[in-house]
Amino acid sequence: MNYVMSFVVGGIICVLGQIVIDTFKKNNAYLLVLLVVTGTFLGYFGIYDKIIEIGHSGATVPLLGFGHALAEGAVEEAAAKGFMGALSGGVKKTAPGVAAALIFGYIVSIVFNPKGNK
Repeated sequence: MNYVMSFVVGGIICVLGQIVIDTFKKNNAYLLVLLVVTGTFLGYFGIYDKIIEIGHSGATVPLLGFGHALAEGAVEEAAAKGFMGALSGGVKKTAPGVAAALIFGYIVSIVFNPKGNK
């Protein structure tokens, strides 16, 4: 059942993102920032934790989950280490995901030998 709910919640997030893209006709960077900030605010109000309970990895993998993890890490470290913890907490919490994206992106670029734009 976790797989189904992950698919449904992740799909809903993607559909909402596509609606924003189609409606406002903006660059995709606007959507990326909107999703990260929305995840931060939903986490602050305790809403995103409930979404994660329902959607599992379907809620933690998209950019909403990234924003939530950044804010959560900053709050946890700020409570433990003060101001400097607030600055470093989000980085510590999201570093494994960012590192994995870089490593796998590099591996895929080597395997598929991308060509430059001509």
